[in-house]
Amino acid sequence: MAMDLAYLSNLLVEGTAAFEKTASHEALEAARLKYLGPKGLAKAALGAIKDAPKEQRGEFGKLANALNKTLEELLASAKARLGDAKPVVTDFFDITKPGTKYELGHAHIIHQTIDEIAGIFSRLGFSLAEGPEVEDERHNFDALNIAAGHPARELDNNFYLQLTQPDSEPKPVPLLLRSQTSTMQVRAMEAAVAQAGGNKNPAVRVIAPGRVYRPDTVDATHHFMFHQIEGLAVEKGLTFADLKSVLHLFVKEYFGADTKTRFRPHYFPFTEVSAEIDINCEMFKHLRKPWLEILGCGMVHPNVLRAVGYDPEQVTGFAFGMGVERIAMLRHGISDIRWFTSNDMRFLRQF
Repeated sequence: MAMDLAYLSNLLVEGTAAFEKTASHEALEAARLKYLGPKGLAKAALGAIKDAPKEQRGEFGKLANALNKTLEELLASAKARLGDAKPVVTDFFDITKPGTKYELGHAHIIHQTIDEIAGIFSRLGFSLAEGPEVEDERHNFDALNIAAGHPARELDNNFYLQLTQPDSEPKPVPLLLRSQTSTMQVRAMEAAVAQAGGNKNPAVRVIAPGRVYRPDTVDATHHFMFHQIEGLAVEKGLTFADLKSVLHLFVKEYFGADTKTRFRPHYFPFTEVSAEIDINCEMFKHLRKPWLEILGCGMVHPNVLRAVGYDPEQVTGFAFGMGVERIAMLRHGISDIRWFTSNDMRFLRQF
């Protein structure tokens, strides 16, 4: 709307009504800002004097100044009418009221278990190692002494990746989701040899946790994705007695000083000799068996050492691996592996 004498007259009527009808400090402040604020309508009228036509400029200026003066007087009158009482605070904050407790997140029970186990082995001189979840056949099978034709390499026992080309059937490629963290035995020794340079038999002591994948039917004790922890030590003079000592220490540290263990002969392609470790179940009232297997272990097979550049005549090594879910289920009395991936807060809040 163009500012002329009629506009100023209407503005005076409108502003007068606004200030006279105010019934609260909030309404009065809103009227002040609208008409007398730095960008208010009355202030804008003063600024428009210079743009008024010459023949109306004098009268326009008098009316604009009168408008501002009248509205300022109405503002003062409204303030006096409303008094000095401060506006009622509707969002009063009671500092004596107990605060709102916000629930903080915490590590998943699987990660808690991994951290605790890795911490135990860290105190025994093992360093943490990581590796890819997508592996090639060499690291997942060949270098681990799992020969071609072994059942562990079958398509039904692994998640092989497939390459899809336009207008063609998917074709298997020599990559797969790793089926075991034993692949880290190979990678850890390869990295040690590469870093050692001229030393062909460098010492290695690592602990490697991670996810592994197998096309198992999901039930209370099986899943297509679960977690393992692999341990490896290689140096001159290691024996099966060293392996037993390390694992005895782990079991007593994790499950308790009174936990009993036993070693049973077993077979793994990548270790020789091989064994499984059982612990007695006296302390676990939810189990109805005297012994339970918790991990596999053995001395690193000479073929595995040769595959990565070690001389099995000069050094020996031991390795072990355990399922994290199995350990956590045993420690906490969890009966179904599916709870770990259910995202049920009633379950997760317990740990």
